[in-house]
Amino acid sequence: MGWLLTWLAQTLALIRKELLALLKDPSSRALLLTPALLQSLLFGYGATYDLTDVPYAVLDQSGGAAAAELLARLDGTGVFHRAATLTAPRQFGEVIDRQEALLVISIPADFDARLAKGETAPLQIILDGRNSATAGAAASYVANVVGATNAALGITAPISVERRAWFNPNLESRWNIMPALIAGLSMIQTLLLAALSVAREREQGTFDQLLVTPLTPTQILIGKALPPIIVGILQSTIIFLIILFWFQIPLSGSVGLLYLGLLTFTTASVGIGLSISAISLNMQQAMLYTFMLVMPLMLLSGMLTSIDNMPKALQIATYANPLRFGVDLVRRVYLEGAGLADIAFDFVPLLVVAGLTLPLAAWLFRNRLS
Repeated sequence: MGWLLTWLAQTLALIRKELLALLKDPSSRALLLTPALLQSLLFGYGATYDLTDVPYAVLDQSGGAAAAELLARLDGTGVFHRAATLTAPRQFGEVIDRQEALLVISIPADFDARLAKGETAPLQIILDGRNSATAGAAASYVANVVGATNAALGITAPISVERRAWFNPNLESRWNIMPALIAGLSMIQTLLLAALSVAREREQGTFDQLLVTPLTPTQILIGKALPPIIVGILQSTIIFLIILFWFQIPLSGSVGLLYLGLLTFTTASVGIGLSISAISLNMQQAMLYTFMLVMPLMLLSGMLTSIDNMPKALQIATYANPLRFGVDLVRRVYLEGAGLADIAFDFVPLLVVAGLTLPLAAWLFRNRLS
């Protein structure tokens, strides 16, 4: 029992030393908390596909009541505002090229006459495809307005479609993006803190002092891993509270299951960071390796783009990406209210990554100790 108490005391001393190194500098403390706060707010307001202001131009060659009804309904949405009223088709390219309008609506001269005869009246929409996601959303908005105008004019289709969205009833893109940030944003700094852990000591010359202590490689691993894990969970909590209370996106699942998943995900991320730290000769190398790794991890996580739309080779590569499963786990618990049985598969790759990278880091420490 005495050796166990000694082992725990030594490990706790190393953990305390690592936490003091992170927290003793006021600027370092600010860097641990401020990025998570600011980035979650920036993503919440900036990274959204929802449309709130769509400038459009119109060429109304009809001048009839039906065309006026359509344009009035479009202007009355509060989303569209008319940036230009055109007089000729040659002006389409001008307003699109100058980005004065996201789309141009062209109403032909026989628009009202066709409707009066009960015929189909075509409506041309020219979109600025430089931002395909926004353009596609704007086209869908216009289609909804056209459908409402048809109903108001008594021009109804024989088949109607009723749409209902599960887990995101208003189809707000913020609901899709923000929960993923609980894993995504915290991973970036957690990975960097872990990657700089040993590299910083080696560069400052204190790593040699660590070599002559009676600490085992396992103790060093635990002492180096726990502080970044604590910081990662703290940052995830900050983002979680902002999403829940500031953006008021309701939590459907269990808080305990959410944090169990975050703990597993953060441990896997720290394992990758410590492996980077162990092979880096200095902080510059550790930072370079980390930033080289972060971008592919983010792109292959499914956070912003669907993994199913990626090439097969990249889909296979995502199985080695802990962020893919961290994002999936958080989204399903947060939005769907998924239980442990529903997300059990997400834990398997995360545990595999942690089970490979943490022993690898310990083995590299052992080599450094020899």
